[in-house]
Amino acid sequence: MNDEPPARDPIAEDARIDSLEKRLQAAKEREEERNRPSSSASTDANYRMGSRVLSELVGGIGGGALIGWVFDRFVGTSPWGLLVMMFLGIIVAFRNIIRISNRRPD
Repeated sequence: MNDEPPARDPIAEDARIDSLEKRLQAAKEREEERNRPSSSASTDANYRMGSRVLSELVGGIGGGALIGWVFDRFVGTSPWGLLVMMFLGIIVAFRNIIRISNRRPD
């Protein structure tokens, strides 16, 4: 046997290995976060926005037509009150839809 001490001492823990393990763990956590299904909050907000636009459109046309029909019944101007009020309802509905679309998201 050799009586000389070894040239290198055994290394218990290397700082580079610890650093590598920490970086790997952080990368795994980022990857899990990225692959996690997105929350349905944005989907729900988009669904609500679409429903609001649809209700504005249907409500504007339907409300204008109803008011025009009632106006025609009382005054006796058969299709003109209905047509004019329905046209005004369409204009108001589109104005509201444009207003909704120009609003900044939360």
